[in-house]
Amino acid sequence: MAQAAGRLGIGIIGAGKVGPILGAALAGAGHAIVGIAATSERNLERASAILPDVPVLDIPTLVERSELVIVAIPEAEIESFAKGLADAGVWHPGQLVVHTAPGLGYMALAPALASGVIPLAIHPAMVFTGTSLDLTRLHETYCAVSAPAPVLPIAQALVVEMGAEPIVIAESERAAWAEAVSTATSFSAAIVGQSLELLSGVGVENPARVLGPLLRSSVESALAGATATTIDLSSFDPDSRPHSQEDPS
Repeated sequence: MAQAAGRLGIGIIGAGKVGPILGAALAGAGHAIVGIAATSERNLERASAILPDVPVLDIPTLVERSELVIVAIPEAEIESFAKGLADAGVWHPGQLVVHTAPGLGYMALAPALASGVIPLAIHPAMVFTGTSLDLTRLHETYCAVSAPAPVLPIAQALVVEMGAEPIVIAESERAAWAEAVSTATSFSAAIVGQSLELLSGVGVENPARVLGPLLRSSVESALAGATATTIDLSSFDPDSRPHSQEDPS
């Protein structure tokens, strides 16, 4: 299918909470969704709610037809996935390949480089719900972008087209980025959960409604005057927070 100048045919691999949302955001900017590849019935239902009537294709067919491939699968699987398709001769020269894992840079796609692909790493710093609400939240979100210097503007432009704000993170700093995001999300979840339990224990019927304004104002106040050197985390035990990372798919 011929695309208008500057428009891309996009294939999405992984129909979890992230891939379909990023695809929908790019479709809103005028790009065309070629198809999606997923195996879980639940994931396919979620994807169809965000991207109705988008074809479900096998991975080789999807990659063959796509100019931009979004790889939204678990972080631990990305390198082996890229290698498997490279060994099978599926990638093609000039193809843009984006992965969404927070802790890996573009070199996670190194096995595909020999095939001539353009590797990009884009990770939105937000908690996805997998619903259309995420499309609105993207407009308030920063995305870590990592790419070879000559093609870094491409990654930045894609983020802008999604409605988000790009922030360049060096390849060597991706692990620190992932740790920062994980700390913020898991620490917040732990504190909120503990507070909800305490309020329920003293008979508050709707603890979430009570905590909502308090938490928002507390976070806004902390962010307003915070710098990396002024935030006191001395009372926070990092070993007490969850270590499992949310599946980026």
